Amino acid sequence: MIGAETADIETEVLPPQLAPETLRITPLGGLGEVGRNMTVFEYQGKLLIVDCGVLFPEVEQPGVDLILPDITLLDDRLNDIVGIVLTHGHEDHIGGVPYLLKRRANIPLYGSQLTLALVSAKCKEHRINPVLHFVSEGDRVQIDEFDCEFVAVNHSIPDALAVAIRTRAGLVLATGDFKMDQLPLDGRITDLRTFARLGEEGVDLFMADSTNADVPGFTPLEKDIGPVIEQVIARTRGKVVVASFSSHVHRVQQVLDAAVANGRKVVLLGRSMVRNMGIAAELGYLDVPDNIFVSLKDAASIPDQYLVYMSTGSQGEPMAVLSRMAKRNHQVELGKSDTVILASSLIPGNENAVFRVIDGLMRLGAKVVHKGNAKVHVSGHAAAGELLYCYNIIQPRNAMPIHGEFRHLVANASLAIETGLPAERTIIAHNGTVVDLKDGLAEIVGQLDVGSLYVDGSSVGKVTDDDLYDRRVLGSEGFISVITVVSKQSGQIVSGPDVHAKGVAEDDHVFDTIKPKIASAVQEALLNGERDKERLQKIMRRTLGRWVGTKLRRRAMIVPVIVEVD
Repeated sequence: MIGAETADIETEVLPPQLAPETLRITPLGGLGEVGRNMTVFEYQGKLLIVDCGVLFPEVEQPGVDLILPDITLLDDRLNDIVGIVLTHGHEDHIGGVPYLLKRRANIPLYGSQLTLALVSAKCKEHRINPVLHFVSEGDRVQIDEFDCEFVAVNHSIPDALAVAIRTRAGLVLATGDFKMDQLPLDGRITDLRTFARLGEEGVDLFMADSTNADVPGFTPLEKDIGPVIEQVIARTRGKVVVASFSSHVHRVQQVLDAAVANGRKVVLLGRSMVRNMGIAAELGYLDVPDNIFVSLKDAASIPDQYLVYMSTGSQGEPMAVLSRMAKRNHQVELGKSDTVILASSLIPGNENAVFRVIDGLMRLGAKVVHKGNAKVHVSGHAAAGELLYCYNIIQPRNAMPIHGEFRHLVANASLAIETGLPAERTIIAHNGTVVDLKDGLAEIVGQLDVGSLYVDGSSVGKVTDDDLYDRRVLGSEGFISVITVVSKQSGQIVSGPDVHAKGVAEDDHVFDTIKPKIASAVQEALLNGERDKERLQKIMRRTLGRWVGTKLRRRAMIVPVIVEVD
């Protein structure tokens, strides 16, 4: 966005010491990406965190389970954290909480009933007993130096909240994820009256969800989805599988209602789906008709035309239920009479994985219904028209778009400027951008070097970008080991070099022509008095690498080994 203040992410610029009565805002995730949303607010030496989510890995991050915000930057400030405010219960906003609480378990959590129930279940899996403070729309809570007012917003999960943060430095309004559905299933609309009242008070910084900022108009109504799902189920002669996010309570409710209308039972598939819907039903957010649920075991004795399976895996996750069905690696087998409904949108980066799953399902003969060919999903995020309403109602002094890829942030900033906000008062930030707010002016004062924290099995933060590069090379180019045994006393090659490869060539004999050249290079170095193992190994790697690049046109990972014997 030309004219908007934009951070330079190429160079780390440490911010100055925080001036008195200045509010510092530092996003650690969620900008330039869809996921791992987290923003740190600092005032008078205290830190308030809004959201702490996860990002799911893409193809270029093999072996990674989750990606966290760079919470290591808080390690020396853990005792300054006065609370974590959670806007809603989606994974990209709460999934990182247990990992932060492992660093300090008694950080208070603030959120709505459903949000804290979901995060509590996650913490229980990590053997953490969190400190919970339940809040509702209209509540105003003093969290140390931060005066927080909670505002109802509509989203694709119940109980979502925006938060207005007051300090003597000014008033910040952060929307969380939201949209402005005027006829929501639960009757809970985005509270524009409170937005207007805050605007009258004077919003110094508006931090609005950007995910759909580049989509013109308004997000369609959620209520229009139910009849379509019901019609698809009515036309299906066999079983129906509906895949959605495991926290999308509204979508599951629509599936339950459609199943009842068609005389079908529902089977919940996927650990997170079973857990989350159990919580939602217990708290009254999910209206469960009598005897609608059956177990997977009992479903085996029920004819297909009386069953609907509600599953996880709508993003093509390889180990999720839907992917396993597509690979014929699940108890539920699909065929020509069956229908699969993908009742979710595509998270950027997951397109190829989802298309592979769709292809796999169609190869089995199943019909696949998705957002591209039927109205089976609407977004949970405000489109451009809704954001324009917000800017006009609130009339903020400064704007800093959040939650979205860079193109979404730019589109959001453009909307702010179109409504009359000066370009220089519109900030396009990145993860690690440091913004100070004082006297009604928000400006960029620094840029931290913020990385990604990878969760790989039980390890957190141990896998680096270099490790991922090595994994990509192994996966795409293969692996070659070259071993040479050298005598310490004589300085002569005793045996080798032996070359072994995986994923490079069909036969190790391919390397017979290069072995003498490797031996010659090593022997020459030995005759010149070279005895350092690392240098000899570099000679082998360089000699073999050049040959592999020229002859085989590969950039395989080469692991040279020098073994010394007496």
